[in-house]
Amino acid sequence: MAKLKITWKKSGIGYAKDQKATVQALGLRKLNSVVIKEDNPAIRGMIFKVKHLIEVEEVN
Repeated sequence: MAKLKITWKKSGIGYAKDQKATVQALGLRKLNSVVIKEDNPAIRGMIFKVKHLIEVEEVN
């Protein structure tokens, strides 16, 4: 199964609490931190919700 490299690129300041919570739930703790997650519908939904704050790449 494919994996996704998710990088937190933009601060959550000024955005709704649920968006900040979604960034935290993805495992991102500090700005410019990176996590590798399995590509599944749940993760895709979280990515869609905060796509303006993060950068996503596919990793093999």
